[in-house]
Amino acid sequence: MSIVTVQLGQCGNQIGYEVFNAICNDFHSTHGLCSKKENESYQEACKERFFSEEKTGVPVARAVLVDMEPKVISQTLSTAARSGHWKYDHQSHFCQKQGSGNNWANGYSVHGPRYREVIMNLVQKEAEKCDRLSGFFTVMSMAGGTGSGMGAFVTQCLRDAFPTSFILNQVIWPYGTGEVIVQNYNSVLTLSHLYQSADALLVHENDAIHKICAQLMNIKKISFRDVNQVIAHQLGSVFQPTYSSEGASQYSRSPLGDLMESLVPHPEFKMLGLRNIPQMSENSLTYSTFTWPGLIKHLRQMLIANAKMEEGINWQVRPPLLVPPKASPNKALHFNTSIANLVVLRGKDVQSIDLGGFRDPALYTSWLNPQEAFKIWKTPRAFNKYEKSASLVSNSQFLLQLMDNIVGKAWNMFASKAYVHQYTKFGIEEEDFLDCFTTLEQVLSSYASL
Repeated sequence: MSIVTVQLGQCGNQIGYEVFNAICNDFHSTHGLCSKKENESYQEACKERFFSEEKTGVPVARAVLVDMEPKVISQTLSTAARSGHWKYDHQSHFCQKQGSGNNWANGYSVHGPRYREVIMNLVQKEAEKCDRLSGFFTVMSMAGGTGSGMGAFVTQCLRDAFPTSFILNQVIWPYGTGEVIVQNYNSVLTLSHLYQSADALLVHENDAIHKICAQLMNIKKISFRDVNQVIAHQLGSVFQPTYSSEGASQYSRSPLGDLMESLVPHPEFKMLGLRNIPQMSENSLTYSTFTWPGLIKHLRQMLIANAKMEEGINWQVRPPLLVPPKASPNKALHFNTSIANLVVLRGKDVQSIDLGGFRDPALYTSWLNPQEAFKIWKTPRAFNKYEKSASLVSNSQFLLQLMDNIVGKAWNMFASKAYVHQYTKFGIEEEDFLDCFTTLEQVLSSYASL
């Protein structure tokens, strides 16, 4: 089954490009480290999922590109075409001359409705090219105007037009120090609207990815492209084909459906986080060896301690005892409780790995059976130069603190009416803000009570 990617705004288009590029590089890589037959069925499944075939033989990304300014889209289209390995369909993009000026309301209330028909026609055409549609993968930032405002609007339109298709939003959480003065407003408005229409939100934090670039990839001057490539690598490590059940003889056909089934058991809990190990520069990779027990041990502790990378994990954090002692300390040292976890393993000897540590009932909320809350996908085909690699997608309390901060900052601004007039002039009223705050307070309280 195929996934249609919808790239929204500057950030969404730049990351979308890197995702297709990472997938294509992996597809052509000679480092598969598996049998020829295995490699062929992997490539076949990958192609069906992300690309449509053209007569010229160059795969065409199943994607729709949307931005309110032309520059990024034209760069993206030409860079992809120049690669010679894949390209975008030149008919599948939409851009205008004026941006949304970092104003969510402008993207959502003005540009969205104005261009709805054109954009949805492009999406419909792309969906019709799929033999079977698994769903939509939208990529956007939360902080700006087009990606966030227009992104929230387009996600609602997708839900109306394709009520039974899965929608996964890939959302980029802004830098804590801020890129845009109203980013907290934009973020609150985006998150609350997406929560109504998407099946799940997969969140990447700019600050965490920046750290990975600096500390693990040893990049001295970090550019947005470096950050985007790390995000793309992590996404590819989950979305490339795998066997989603023990002893399966065919690669999973419905990646988005399997992901939702594994990780979103209740519509109140839709926040997904992604961790991937190992991650390092190519120079270091040559001198490194990894064992599965080592990778799994690190991945589990990253989950428990809510660490975003394998360096600097707090090994003191332990799961709380199921029967707490009388004087139990206030919730074990920032322990990150999970609703559901999915581990994706790629590379040599994947059959022999012990993942019992992830089935520990202490990791999960009490209302779910740990056997149902934990799933494994695997393939002997290695991913992107890593002989062995493991990814973890988790529905857990990982975002509580960050979300609480952003809602708190936005509320303080709203209480003093700062910048609210910039939104009301485009039709977003104070009641709309209050509704959004209420939605997110509910989400926070649900996750906090796990």
